[in-house]
Amino acid sequence: MASAVLIVLTCVLVPVALMATWVHDIALDTDRYVSTVAPLATDPAVREAAVHRVTEAVDTRVNGAQAAADMASWLRSQGLPPRAADAIRGLGPQLDSAVDQAVTKIATRVVESDAFAAVWRTANRAAHNAVVHALTGKGRGAVGVSDGTVTVDVGTAVDRVKKELVDAGLKPADKIPQVNKEFVLFQSDQLAKYRKAAHLLDIVGNWFPVLVVVLGAAGVLLAHRRRRALVRTALGASLACLVVAVALVVARHYYLDHLPPQVQSEAAAAAVFDTLLRFLRVSLRTAVVLGVVIALGAYLVGPGRLPVAIRGASDHTADSAARWAAGHHIGTGQVGAWTLAYRRWLTLAALLVIAFVFALWNHPTVLTVLLLVLVLLGILALLALLAATARVQAPAPGGRTRPPGDEH
Repeated sequence: MASAVLIVLTCVLVPVALMATWVHDIALDTDRYVSTVAPLATDPAVREAAVHRVTEAVDTRVNGAQAAADMASWLRSQGLPPRAADAIRGLGPQLDSAVDQAVTKIATRVVESDAFAAVWRTANRAAHNAVVHALTGKGRGAVGVSDGTVTVDVGTAVDRVKKELVDAGLKPADKIPQVNKEFVLFQSDQLAKYRKAAHLLDIVGNWFPVLVVVLGAAGVLLAHRRRRALVRTALGASLACLVVAVALVVARHYYLDHLPPQVQSEAAAAAVFDTLLRFLRVSLRTAVVLGVVIALGAYLVGPGRLPVAIRGASDHTADSAARWAAGHHIGTGQVGAWTLAYRRWLTLAALLVIAFVFALWNHPTVLTVLLLVLVLLGILALLALLAATARVQAPAPGGRTRPPGDEH
């Protein structure tokens, strides 16, 4: 009964542990966070939204109609005929259009430049304390958090556009005052609840995944059929991670279908959502694959007909290779005999080393799991071949060496 409870608890807590690690790495590790959001600076949808916001910020400070009226009044005071002055005053809409085109062109050039990517990384690095504030209530920064809305200030980009407009000869742009134009990154009425959950996960920190592993190991060790318990634990954890991964897809669709009015670009919102959660998704996929691999491995070492057949075929292949080597006077000597005597312990040691390497791997992925599985299979194949050479070269009854092919 205790084993079953621990196994179920482990399966439920595995995706929670992954989310705890994601919160810790993304929200509390500045380098990890910056590496997460850095691709947004080159995302087409985010760039388009940034150009729109920067252009909007500049455009509210340049009034073409007022500039044309001021120019017409000044020229009329200098003796220009009223009809000509009225004609100049009527150029207000055309001037507005020309200014809009100039601002959009320069804003686009600024946003698509390497400088904007550098500004983006710098701003997000400086804003990391605000992200911590958003999720845990600690810290503060350039990213604002208010009533479930997370925003980033694009005032730096506005200043850059202002300078280029003045350099291009548009002197009225010099009158653009300092602005703090905010670009909405994320909005959710449930942010307060997320902050409580994130704070709870933050308290657990790095030790939570270790606790889950200990619970799972205890559940397997307390079971009467440990191999079967290991298979169930691995598959149950994989299923739980798969459910969470599907839930993220559903949450993404729901979020994009209920965007608040202040979010002007659905594509940009989708890019931000996908970018912020991509490492969590990678972790969930990795856990699913790892669980399946562990379950498959535990099944293949069991007494079932298929596992026995597979192991028998592997040993037969190794024996065939060993007989071929013996026929060509290739042997392993004492190494093969030692491997044959301690093969089970060597296999266990290989499993522990691979598990230790995986545990120390920094942010493992599905490719990490597959690579370690290939390494483990290579080690097991080598052990099987060394043991087979010892079996083939073992002395036959009567003290003579058993010739290749004479195993009975």
